[in-house]
Amino acid sequence: MKYEISGTVMQTVSIDLNPGEAVYSQTHAMAWMTDAVAMDTHTGGGLFAGLKRAMSGGSLFVTTYSAAGRTGHIAFAPRFPGKILPVRLAPGESLICRKETFLCAETSVTLEIALQQRLGAGFFAGEGFILQRVTGPGTVFLDLSGEVIEKTLAPGEHLLVHAGHIGIQDPSVTTDIQMVRGFRNVLFGGEGLFLATLTGPGRIWLQSMPILNLAEEIARHMPGESRGRSGNIAPAVGGAAVIGGILGGILGND
Repeated sequence: MKYEISGTVMQTVSIDLNPGEAVYSQTHAMAWMTDAVAMDTHTGGGLFAGLKRAMSGGSLFVTTYSAAGRTGHIAFAPRFPGKILPVRLAPGESLICRKETFLCAETSVTLEIALQQRLGAGFFAGEGFILQRVTGPGTVFLDLSGEVIEKTLAPGEHLLVHAGHIGIQDPSVTTDIQMVRGFRNVLFGGEGLFLATLTGPGRIWLQSMPILNLAEEIARHMPGESRGRSGNIAPAVGGAAVIGGILGGILGND
């Protein structure tokens, strides 16, 4: 399997499949393909597996794309501006990802849910309680919003992160929360009451543009609407339906 990542702001990953090779993705990810590629849409392990995947921000169904007798070409594209990260996972190696990070992978890679272990982190760290876990062996393609910064934390090293900027992390990295210090910082700093605390050892990948921030900015510039980074909305009469429609389109809600 050969692949190429193209583009800057709205990237695509193009994959050449030899006969017998296959990749899979969630729905709405495939951009184009040649007629030598065969599609097979299924639940990816049964209805229960599909429901668990949907809980982690994925789709109920997945589609497997395989080369049917000759070399095929297929491309995948994320729905938001950002970066596609190709990661080669060793057997048993895993990564913990925020919701909707998984783009596509070799069929040897498993995609399942990962539960946030700490109650406070689930509520306030910006990731939620249910995350995605990808496990090797094989190559997986993950997408994050905006620019991506990779850091490696030493054992016991802490990094405070604003909610939503956490993208991917090694399972060895723990996530907790820390209250913002200072009365004026809480009221006027615009960072909310809590920050996520990441503790090493392990690698983390941070994203510069969380989807929620993008949605808030679009909502803030709508006529008669105001919404800050804290997430508070003051809709004008009749404006809630407009915001709901726009946010629904951005976040992919049907």
